[in-house]
Amino acid sequence: MKTYLPAKFIVERNTERCIRCKVCVNQCSFDVNCYDAEDDKIKSYEENCVSCHRCVIFCPTQALSIQKNPLEYRENYNWRPEAIEDIIKQAETGAVLLTGMGDDKTQRIYWDHLVLNASQVTNPSIDPLREPMELTTYLGRKPDRVELNEDLSVRTELFPQVKLEVPIMFAAMSYGAVSLNVQESFARAVTETGTLWNTGEGGLHPKLYKYGKNTIVQVASGRFGVHAEYLDAGAMVEIKVGQGAKPGIGGHLPGEKVTAEVSQTRMIPRGTDALSPAPHHDIYSIEDLSQLIYALKEATNYTKPISVKIAAVHNSAAIASGMVRAGADIIVLDGLRGSTGAAPKIIRDNVGIPIELALAAVDNRLRQESIRNQASVVVSGGIRNSGDIVKAITLGADAVNIGTAALVALGCTVCQQCHTGKCAWGICTSDLFLTKRINPDIGAQRLANLLRGWSIEIKDIMGGLGVNAIESLRGNRLHLRGIGLTDTELNILGVQMAGS
Repeated sequence: MKTYLPAKFIVERNTERCIRCKVCVNQCSFDVNCYDAEDDKIKSYEENCVSCHRCVIFCPTQALSIQKNPLEYRENYNWRPEAIEDIIKQAETGAVLLTGMGDDKTQRIYWDHLVLNASQVTNPSIDPLREPMELTTYLGRKPDRVELNEDLSVRTELFPQVKLEVPIMFAAMSYGAVSLNVQESFARAVTETGTLWNTGEGGLHPKLYKYGKNTIVQVASGRFGVHAEYLDAGAMVEIKVGQGAKPGIGGHLPGEKVTAEVSQTRMIPRGTDALSPAPHHDIYSIEDLSQLIYALKEATNYTKPISVKIAAVHNSAAIASGMVRAGADIIVLDGLRGSTGAAPKIIRDNVGIPIELALAAVDNRLRQESIRNQASVVVSGGIRNSGDIVKAITLGADAVNIGTAALVALGCTVCQQCHTGKCAWGICTSDLFLTKRINPDIGAQRLANLLRGWSIEIKDIMGGLGVNAIESLRGNRLHLRGIGLTDTELNILGVQMAGS
């Protein structure tokens, strides 16, 4: 069947600069560039191009550029090109439309409508180059009060905590969804910088067990790779109930991504689809969730905090309250801009709410019920820079997870083709030829550099606010003001309008 879809991008090749070295041919995993020996030319099949820019970056003579196809449909506000092309795709395939990464629609990004305060005259700022600035964060349940013995030792029973030197962790990305080299890059970077990375729902490769003290091991609905040694390996255990890119549905790792090593790690047959059910079949109530939480605490001898991850939805605040009362030590909220390896496009674009609103609602609810100290709150889903992190902490988060930002640091250009398994940058693929493109030595260095750079910027912002510890920012919304927001939005966020 001939496709009615036009090419989205145009590959422009400067024939005077092109030396026919075939680098673009070898680098493209989508078969866009092809060498024609008869004509001694490199031709481009533009209909395959996803604008990943791999060929552009590696062209030794800078002979290539990729432009958006200027072809336009007749203007129609209701029937925009995306809506038309989605129908054409389904008419030609009869399939659910899948996409990678997170939501790319024009929902308001509230981080961009929040501004921070700064110290002026009456409250002196702090110079982070000359004075100590504390970014250390402890995740886990905190006691209501701490009592000391006469010798000043702590009498109060303390709950397990995990220590973060920076309030930034790498979000859950499972082995199989991303390559082993990517996970090793994460593990080595967090070991160097004193924070944590998350295995996702794909188990833990034997090569990575040595990084266990900086690892969050995840238990999801499919229970892939979950066993006693796995639970013991991590610093923390996370129960994944939902994620921002696809709230309410399960996961799907295509069989072509289930290689021999992925099969062994996930404990499933090689080449078979790894299907995660939508619900945990042992969780249909808060009481059921509590049973699993305490089963995991029992399995780990009450030495590790247990977190529960949910997608940000309308009733996140009520759910979070139930999770805390069910025994969760850490709540993880994932907003609608959260990314994934593969999600139905219709779910990604229409289900869930922005993380900023969910965070504010959850923090308010837990404070109102006087249980905020009983659980730490971690957020993800669209964290792009250090400014977003400071604003998240000021809205009430203890720490953040970054996913897309971490992948961009490794080379990702957000071409949204993760679900194809053809990632030209060697990130979201199990193809051994492609995975070699991620060197863990370089990957770990780039990720560690990102965390260091953001940490310096966070300290600079804190210094400008006149605070020297991240704890002083947590939930302190007096440092925030809104710009271009409605009264309802300001009320939900718990911030005042700029100028007030």
